[in-house]
Amino acid sequence: MPKMKTHSGAKKRFRVTGSGKLMRQQAGKRHLNEHKPTKRTRRLSVDQSVSKADEKNARTLLGKHKGK
Repeated sequence: MPKMKTHSGAKKRFRVTGSGKLMRQQAGKRHLNEHKPTKRTRRLSVDQSVSKADEKNARTLLGKHKGK
């Protein structure tokens, strides 16, 4: 059976930390930032961990397993 390819959309959106956690960018900072308070844009800059509900699906798309 051939190797599973990494989902190209998922690899742009998620990254795996050294400890194995999945991280994602916070939504709402791509455009229309002019009127948003600086406090809010700074808060949106910080990476968030992927929620438990979505983690299994994201790992499958990335081809990563909890043990690796």
